[in-house]
This record gives sequence, C-alpha cells and structure tokens, in this order.
Amino acid sequence: MMLKTEELKQEIRRLCKEKDAIILAHYYTVGDIQDVADFVGDSLALARKAAETNARMMVMCGVHFMAETCKLLSPEKTVLCPDPEAGCSLADSCRAEDLRKFKQEHEGYMVVSYVNTTAAVKALTDVVVTSGNAKKVIDQLPEDAKIIFGPDYNLGNYINEVTGRKMLLWNGGCHVHERFSVSKIMELKRQYPEAVVMAHLECKGPVLALADVKGSTADMLREARQNPATQFIVATEAGILHELQRTCPDKQFIPVPPEISESGLECSCNECQYMKLNTLEKVYRCLVDEQPQIEIDPELAREAVKPIERMLELS
Repeated sequence: MMLKTEELKQEIRRLCKEKDAIILAHYYTVGDIQDVADFVGDSLALARKAAETNARMMVMCGVHFMAETCKLLSPEKTVLCPDPEAGCSLADSCRAEDLRKFKQEHEGYMVVSYVNTTAAVKALTDVVVTSGNAKKVIDQLPEDAKIIFGPDYNLGNYINEVTGRKMLLWNGGCHVHERFSVSKIMELKRQYPEAVVMAHLECKGPVLALADVKGSTADMLREARQNPATQFIVATEAGILHELQRTCPDKQFIPVPPEISESGLECSCNECQYMKLNTLEKVYRCLVDEQPQIEIDPELAREAVKPIERMLELS
C-alpha cells in the first residue's frame, strides 16, 4: 500500500532513529526531501557534515559523486544513495582516463578539481574545491604554481579573473547552469528593476557579468538573509528556492528560466533532472533495505580522499 507524503516522512524519521541514520540533502533536491532531512547544505557543508557525523548510516540525497564523497570521508559508515542513476553532467564531462592523459601531456602541473567529480578523478587530483571555497583555496597555493583546473570551465574562468591566475582550464560545464541566458535575465531586470540578481559561479561569464551577487548556493542564502532588498532574481537550480523561501518568507525570489528547456518548451525555472530523482519513496525504501550502498575500492579511496582532506584543511 502506498503511503501518503506525511506518512512517508514519519516512517523515514522512525527508521532513521531505529537504524542510527541521518539524511543529508542538497539544496537542489525537492522540498519534501529537504523537509525530512537532518541536514541540508551545499557541497562543502555536506562534506563537512559527512566527515564529522557519529551516525552509523548516511542517506545522501543529491547526486552520485556526493554519496562517494561521504563514503570517502567516512569509510567505516554505511552510505546509501536513494537512486544510483542520479548522476552529474559536470562530473561526466571529465573522465579519469582523459584527465590522466592530460596530466601526462602537462608535466609539472598540479590538478585542482571541482568537487563535482568522480572518486577516480579525485584520485588524480592534488586538492578539491567547491564553488564556496575555490578562491580561498587557490589563494593559498604558490603564486608560481602551474595549475590544471577542472572540470567546470566557468568557475575556473571566474577564479582566473578574480585572482589573476592563468590556470589551464578543462572544458566542462553543468547542463543546468549553462542554460541560463543574458536575454532572460535582462527581461526579468526590466520587470523587477529593484531586484538583486544572484548567480551561481557555474554560470557563463556574460550571465555572471549581470549579477550583483556571484557565489555558491550558501552565498546566495546568506545574501538573501542579510540584504534588505525584498526581491531577488535567482540564477541557479530551482531547488534552492525552497530554502530561500523558508528562511526569508517575507521576500520574493524569481527563478531565471532556461533559454530553452530540455523538453524544448518554455518553462519558468531551471531544474536538474538528476537531483529530482531523489524522492521520499526512494529514501524510505533505501532505509528499509539498506540499499543501494556506495562501495569504493579501498586503494582508490586512499588516494581520492587526500585532496578532499586537503580542501577541508585549507577552507
């Protein structure tokens, strides 16, 4: 018998207590998932939580690389992924075999990888970064360091601009943030002339040029709470609107639609279909079955965790 939404939430919380489990959720998951989670955050905050939790089991509601990161940081714990098909276009844009070859062609370069990468890519990396700490980490590396930065070209290009670095950039991107367009933002700015424009650093340069606030999802939440403005135009995955509205109920958040949606039809927001694969039913089922579990080859894990730990030290 299918359980109703509130019954599912109650059962999920009961199972968490019974099995000493916590639910971690990214801001891009659906509102019901965020509501039932023990902790909601961006990639950096989720990594920190995974490293410090005392729970026996973690359910990572996000995408596959996030569940891998949890397992790398807490190898002794059971890490569940509600849907193993929840991938990431950005992670897919940089395969380990391609990065290995690229490193061989650029001897003497260190590798800084965005957290949106597989464990195999992290194992070839010197230090990992997130959108929230990329500048802080890069600023602490030697000024004369030769750096390969990947896979997000837009984030790497932004960091080059604000630091004066000349990092060699991998040509990868997020399929969600690549769809935002200058023309759509300009239309919204005309419609809401007093609104603050916030854009994620995975957006293209021309989109960032229109933004009043450029940063991670955590940066956007902080700005919304602190800025006296009452209207915000938001250029990132639409799942963040749930937390924005929850923490700032008296303010208006206007999502920037994609230039063209994946269906080819006009829509009012820009969503990641991978994040939306996480559902209450799948969270409930994975807690009942304690499956699917994330497993990583121990030898690979030993190498892949090093750049993550280095990131946490520097940030």
